[in-house]
Amino acid sequence: MKELQIEQRGSVWVGVFRAMASPCEIHIELRSRKRAAQLMALAQKEALRIERLFSRYRDDNVIHRINTAAGRSVTVDSETARMLDFADQCFTLSEGLFDVTSGLLRKAWNFDGSDRVPTMAAVDALLPQVGWQQVSWSEPHFTLPDGMQIDLGGIGKEYAVDRTVSLLNEHCQAPFLVNFGGDLHALRSPVTAQGWRVGIEASRGGSSDALHSILLERGALTTSGDARRYLLKDGVRYGHVLNPKTGWPVEGAPASVTVAGNTCTEAGILSTLAILHGNEAESFLEDQGVRYWVQR
Repeated sequence: MKELQIEQRGSVWVGVFRAMASPCEIHIELRSRKRAAQLMALAQKEALRIERLFSRYRDDNVIHRINTAAGRSVTVDSETARMLDFADQCFTLSEGLFDVTSGLLRKAWNFDGSDRVPTMAAVDALLPQVGWQQVSWSEPHFTLPDGMQIDLGGIGKEYAVDRTVSLLNEHCQAPFLVNFGGDLHALRSPVTAQGWRVGIEASRGGSSDALHSILLERGALTTSGDARRYLLKDGVRYGHVLNPKTGWPVEGAPASVTVAGNTCTEAGILSTLAILHGNEAESFLEDQGVRYWVQR
């Protein structure tokens, strides 16, 4: 659904399109359909721009140049530099649990709902090529050892939400909500309601009913979990969030974690880190002093 589709729901216009392998929605409370459509087109353009810039599936962007540089230094633009700085910060603060070089492990893992769990040997063979501590980063020069890769997918969608919110805020004062694949951010509530009604879906069991209903006045919500990307073998479910130190799914990880934050970038890293903390997810989130919902 590359084309923008627009419909009216009560006092709110909703624009729907697809970007970053996710369904995307822009909700804007405006009288004018024409003005709403202009703002939604602006949001869609920004989402697609960020997808083009940071997607690991393209061969015409900075990520491809870095991943195919064969150990040579790559000069990056200022926006990419900010993302690399954030990746470095996340790696340091998480003591190596959040690592954008761990995407290489997808060569062994394909979380398609099947029972095809890789062998220990296949995973172990990739581990020497995982580890942010092996890269060289001094803005604007980034050097990745030959054979390694980076994948900004773990922070890219949340960044796209926040960038889109900032852009829309520059062009209108109307209440709006940005929702990219379940990562949400709103700056102000609708005039006709106390907030945006948001549902947290049950992570397993196939129910379409919301497990929790939240009234989001402003701020962000993100969810990490294994509802759609997992393997199932001999009654054991393997979630798609991998420990970069072992190459295997985190033991004792919650089925899903939803976190509220000031921005999607902030909430997103906390929800992912909570998954990576496994059995200690709730304790980790309590220490952060954030509002959260965990499903086990």
